[in-house]
Amino acid sequence: MTSATEQPETPAARRRAPRPRLIATDLDGTLLHDDKTVSDRTVAALAAAEAAGIEVFFVTGRPARWMDVVSAHVQGHGLAICANGAAVVDLHDGGRFVEVRPLETADALAIVHAIRAAVPGSSFAVERTTGMHYEPQYPPFQTDPAATVAAAEELLAQRGADVGPVLKLLAHHPDLPPDDFLSIARAVAGEHGSFTRSSPTALLEISGPGVSKASTLARCCAERGIAPEEVVAFGDMPNDLEMLGWAGTSYAMANAHPDVLATTDRHTSANNEDGVAKVIERLLAG
Repeated sequence: MTSATEQPETPAARRRAPRPRLIATDLDGTLLHDDKTVSDRTVAALAAAEAAGIEVFFVTGRPARWMDVVSAHVQGHGLAICANGAAVVDLHDGGRFVEVRPLETADALAIVHAIRAAVPGSSFAVERTTGMHYEPQYPPFQTDPAATVAAAEELLAQRGADVGPVLKLLAHHPDLPPDDFLSIARAVAGEHGSFTRSSPTALLEISGPGVSKASTLARCCAERGIAPEEVVAFGDMPNDLEMLGWAGTSYAMANAHPDVLATTDRHTSANNEDGVAKVIERLLAG
């Protein structure tokens, strides 16, 4: 039975729509259950899509080192888009960085100073290709024993091949509503980076100007001769909005942020109900 949140196409619409060439899916809150596992049904659906000649790209805000939960389920090309588009990594080769689109130091420093002045109490973390480092006040949700703890200026001043380029700057505020924090940060520093969020808390993710899930996915598709109308995308949070708007066919999860639900024509079941797998099964059956 179809849930009230789903909007399946009619048989006639399915006949008119060609089978997609690529499926792009977010992970947390979308493909993964809340316990961060991939269900057997989803694993089977992904494998069936690949067997039918449809490429699958995982497109996530996660860093490469947190991709072990899905690395076994990337078939064919082995590539995933990580850090909200700042990196393309090869999961078949231990998470090797294939492409990096960094946030330059000057822009990162300008963002830190602007947000600090506009929103006192903000704290920062720096996500590099080699790991995450953070300020003493920043609440790390997954402590990295190798992390450097210091002021953002000191973290951004680090240089050398062993340090790696900056993929994302993260900004946290303990009190502001998340969407208010995002609006203020964009207003005071938007010229220096791409601002988004995927956490239920006031945690912002900031990439280089023009870097997003959508822009990196578009580059990967262009390399393969795949047009936007040949892509089906899935997401649940504001960091998915540009990707969902770029893809020819997009689905919001039932558990998605209100902005995502409001701006997508198609909705599917929640992540815990295998909403992505249900759509893939319909696509293949159609």
